[in-house]
Amino acid sequence: MEKIIKQISSELNIREAQIAATIQLIDDGNTIPFIARYRKEVTGNLSDETLRILDERLTYLRNLEQRKEEVKRLIDEQGKLTEELSKSIDNAMILSELEDIYRPYKQKKRTRATIAKEKGLEPLANIIYLQSDKRDILEIAKEYIDEEKEVNTIEDAISGAKDIIAENISDNAKYRKKIKSMCIREALISTKTGKEENNVYDMYSEYTESIRTMPSHRILAINRGEKEDAIKVKMEKPTDKIIDYISKDIIIDRNSKYGNILEETIIDSYTRLIEPSIERELRADMFEKAEDKAIKVFGKNAKQLLLQAPIKGMTVIGFDPAYRTGCKIAVIDPTGKLLDTATVYPTEPQNDVEGAKKVLKTFIEKYDVNMFAIGNGTASRESEQFVSDLIKEVDKDVYYAIVSEAGASVYSASKLATEEYPNINVSLRGAISIARRLQDPLAELVKIDPKAIGVGQYQHDVNQKKLSESLNGVVEDVVNSVGVDINTATPSLLSYVAGINKTIAKNIVTYRDENGEIKERKDLLKVSKLGKVAFEQCAGFLRVFNGNNPLEITGVHPESYEKAEKLLTSIGYSVEDLLEKNKLLQIKKHLSQIDISNTSKELDVGELTLKDIIEELSKPGRDPREELPKPILRSDVLKFDDLREDMILTGTVRNVTDFGAFIDIGVKHDGLVHISQLSDRYVKNPSEIVSVGDIVKVKVIGIDVEKQKVSLSMKEVN
Repeated sequence: MEKIIKQISSELNIREAQIAATIQLIDDGNTIPFIARYRKEVTGNLSDETLRILDERLTYLRNLEQRKEEVKRLIDEQGKLTEELSKSIDNAMILSELEDIYRPYKQKKRTRATIAKEKGLEPLANIIYLQSDKRDILEIAKEYIDEEKEVNTIEDAISGAKDIIAENISDNAKYRKKIKSMCIREALISTKTGKEENNVYDMYSEYTESIRTMPSHRILAINRGEKEDAIKVKMEKPTDKIIDYISKDIIIDRNSKYGNILEETIIDSYTRLIEPSIERELRADMFEKAEDKAIKVFGKNAKQLLLQAPIKGMTVIGFDPAYRTGCKIAVIDPTGKLLDTATVYPTEPQNDVEGAKKVLKTFIEKYDVNMFAIGNGTASRESEQFVSDLIKEVDKDVYYAIVSEAGASVYSASKLATEEYPNINVSLRGAISIARRLQDPLAELVKIDPKAIGVGQYQHDVNQKKLSESLNGVVEDVVNSVGVDINTATPSLLSYVAGINKTIAKNIVTYRDENGEIKERKDLLKVSKLGKVAFEQCAGFLRVFNGNNPLEITGVHPESYEKAEKLLTSIGYSVEDLLEKNKLLQIKKHLSQIDISNTSKELDVGELTLKDIIEELSKPGRDPREELPKPILRSDVLKFDDLREDMILTGTVRNVTDFGAFIDIGVKHDGLVHISQLSDRYVKNPSEIVSVGDIVKVKVIGIDVEKQKVSLSMKEVN
């Protein structure tokens, strides 16, 4: 364990004591959000992101240690475990290095080498490899002719010996490690057009790049193109250098009778065994690194999307655009309750614009509608034009926003949607989801498989299990950082709260339905299957509005209630005063003047915990998302034909990738700000500059009418 702690400490640049204490918390069954929020003194204030990386590395290194012990046992059972070999196994830093060490001892399928060994040719192979016997090789080989074993000629004997040597060279862990590092430094990937023509891969029709510098999005694009037969991929390796390296290490006596045989064997070993195997490993390593990067990009984008500011206090019409089947309409009140539904046909082929206007004007008047949330899928821009024309004819301020409808169809047909709206047609559920995404993105998006929310980079090409685990962690961190209203949250939202699984989430809702509103956090202990351990993990993340204790609209954990009350008493206030606006301003002022060091000693509480308590008491019931940029509300439409170069526009960042950011500027397709156009300074990663949901100013620098593509720049406009 000490070795693992040292390695993680070195990798993450965190003190060993912090690592050890954090591992203990994880092993004790604490969740990452709970550790990050309520055990800051123990971890030294490690963030949830760092804690997840630590947890991931801990699992990997523990599995590696377990595999090392297994490999030692398997080699020892063969009677071949030496002290030197055991040391090599202990020093292996990654799984592939360990497997290379184990390779010569692995039970193999029958190969040319194993067949040659069965024929008794291993001693001859050793003589040739060591170049030790001074007799004529033909004379030596003659001794191994055995017709019963199908070694009929001298050539058969030498050929079999060469097969054994070739496999031994291929299985040599030192060679494999060196060859890999040579290829990583010098190998190139070259591509050309494949069988299936696809314009998407035009840039790869004649393309070459070093594997060392190839960015992750290009690795994933090449892999996808190869799978689709759109491109052919070849890895060019420093073959001459590799063969020269092996030859020098074996120390071939070129003046001896063995020289030619060994040279031929090395070339055969490399071309037949080493090269294909190393290429597979290198391509797999490249893909794994690209995959990890893509998953991180997806996670970062998903986090920003989930954290988008809610639009509160508005009645919203969800508008799910379509052509032939009609646009689906859902009216949602400020609490998210469904008020009405309809299907209208303002788009082709019906073009019933007046009929659609009549229905929607009635809804606007009847339900005092403030906003339209228009899905960004098929027929979105025609629908936007229709809504823009409609609201000009209404005698009140009504706005619209374009909302990503990624995953809405997945939700509509899900078991969860059926439970929520059993009597509502599947097609109308999408409009409900679109409206609610504008009102409260987090509460709605947690109902959808994170992979379906459409802010990734080649998300369908990566390991789906790894992607799901990463995204579930992201959703969990976001939900717990925002906090959840215990009396209104759906089972979907509750299931992401630390310590609460899907069964407990449903039990909470059942308890709520049977007993009415929950008035105190401790009432949760009456919920079936929610014991003391789960309560400790989840309590601080759940909010009880209109309950018995004002502290429960904050993130103060029940274990700190006494400290929080003493703190308020020390400045002359009570817990109840948190609910009075005028007193709250005074409380905030007094708390800002507190001496953290002295007060933490007086209250016997850690300084980091005290700072968190002060922050929570200063803003009880706050939603951290409200401090983020609100969605752009529009009242008029911008057409692609209206665009001109050098136009300055305001847009919303919809997706961030390795090569740039896609910005919704209000035309049919999002414009691209290439990484080179994000800033006047050098940008290593676009996420340094922008995040999903950011509102940015952009300049139009290129318009491709044929492909309906817009190039944008953020230089000197933000």
